[in-house]
Amino acid sequence: MARILITSAIPYINGIKHLGNLVGSQLPADLFARYMRARGNEVMFICATDEHGTPAELAAAKAGQPVAEYCAEMHQVQAEIARGFRLSFDHFGRSSSPRNHALTQHFAGRLADNGLIREVSEKMIYSVDDGRFLPDRYVEGTCPNCGYDSARGDQCDNCTKQLDPADLINPRSTISGSTNLELRETKHLYLMQRSLRDKLEAWIDSKHDWPVLTTSIAKKWLNDGDGLQDRGITRDLHWGIPVKRGDQPWPGMEGKVFYVWFDAPIEYIAATAEWADANGLDDAAWQRWWRTDKGADDVTYYQFMGKDNVPFHTLSFPATILGSGEPWKLVDYLKSFNYLNYDGGQFSTSRGRGVFMDQALSILPSDYWRWWLLSHAPESSDAEFTWENFQSSVNKDLADVLGNLVSRVTKFATSKFGATVPAGGQFGAMETALIADLGARIREYESLMQAMEVRKAAAELRAIWVIGNEYLQAAAPWTVVKTDPEQAQAMIRLALNLIRVYAILSQPFIPDASAAMMAAMGSDDWTWPDDLPAAMRALEPGAAFSVPENLFRKITDEERAEWQARFAGVRT
Repeated sequence: MARILITSAIPYINGIKHLGNLVGSQLPADLFARYMRARGNEVMFICATDEHGTPAELAAAKAGQPVAEYCAEMHQVQAEIARGFRLSFDHFGRSSSPRNHALTQHFAGRLADNGLIREVSEKMIYSVDDGRFLPDRYVEGTCPNCGYDSARGDQCDNCTKQLDPADLINPRSTISGSTNLELRETKHLYLMQRSLRDKLEAWIDSKHDWPVLTTSIAKKWLNDGDGLQDRGITRDLHWGIPVKRGDQPWPGMEGKVFYVWFDAPIEYIAATAEWADANGLDDAAWQRWWRTDKGADDVTYYQFMGKDNVPFHTLSFPATILGSGEPWKLVDYLKSFNYLNYDGGQFSTSRGRGVFMDQALSILPSDYWRWWLLSHAPESSDAEFTWENFQSSVNKDLADVLGNLVSRVTKFATSKFGATVPAGGQFGAMETALIADLGARIREYESLMQAMEVRKAAAELRAIWVIGNEYLQAAAPWTVVKTDPEQAQAMIRLALNLIRVYAILSQPFIPDASAAMMAAMGSDDWTWPDDLPAAMRALEPGAAFSVPENLFRKITDEERAEWQARFAGVRT
């Protein structure tokens, strides 16, 4: 049994996320967590809400709430939606937790003790009309590198170049649109990432199996232009983790907080500590996942995220870990994703464009969305959601292939042999051939799931469903029953066992449908079919089964057209 630590990029607190956010981190992480549990491994799957920074303050102000109250409320909203999508987190934490306060201040103190923090007096963008210093991402302008006219002050989304707000051409406040900006002096702490550049590069170079998308982005940030830069880790804000050196005051830093991008990844660790607290466990319970001197040396750590989060997880967070000089667990494999676009444009939380997670669940159950998103995951390139493609995939893959097989088998079996597994006949050449073919495909499916090849794994799972349909078409028990009812019983016995095996294999992708299939087979045995011949005989003759409710309904052309029109506008 392996020990598997999985973290998904933590969603920001300011509002409900769209489907592009879901497929870029949380959903594939859940797929992998479910698969790893199904194979008998010990899994710790951690996520949280990212609650600090200016966007939280502004969203709270817009909602007319104190920021702490707003974050607490939105955490509950996001947790409920995560449950709706069946995201199987072991804990869904909060970056504003006391655990994250203490750990973030601890790391800052360790970095300072090791000579990796420097104080910098600098001039920052101050918006006179807004009456506040503007964080980098709240200044927009034209990128001096590629000419993109909506580059943020920290990074250009178009060319991914790391920027400083002062680099932008024609800068403006994204809060008010004001161009009445001026540079004012303030003092901040910087993490001396440049001092750790060689260590970081050697660590990245050691990851030979990482996706090209991950390593190419990391290398670009290491080597682009002047290379890796020291990075500010404090901000002039009210809401956040107060700047302290461990548990001691930090002279000159009164009234400042840590930068959200410094404390957010530390929440992965803190959320695991929150999990221990919530379950009445001691510190050893979470430290065995994160401290290599306390049991984490046998943990394999996987991270899942969209490509925009890669620089911080390949450079800034590892710099914090390495710079601390303490035996914390570093990520072993970082699975990154490209963007999911929406119907000819882009999903956008800030612009309210696309289908958002709560809206999706109001239309159809989570399995429909899970299947489409995972089977179209933007791995090697950006992908695009269209309503036509969504309708086609649901109708053909889920309703026609899987749902139809379950319905045909259970209804025919009940009508001809009653509501128990028939006992007659023996498996013949066709059944033996199916089991051999199925066994080979399951091994390929396992290989793809282990490698986190999400789209290919979905395609292989669909192929596994298809061969069941092909067997039924060729075997034709509805015809055989007229001439050889004993042999028809054997065929149906195999098909009922096949439904149970499909439930196990499909559970990481479509957990609700899988649970319905397993319940219909009267079983609660989720043992992975390592021994397939035995698995295909797990439902014994005489065992009760039932006809499940229709697993998947088809999407009509009228529904598709109505949804396409409803979500063509901007969410208010």
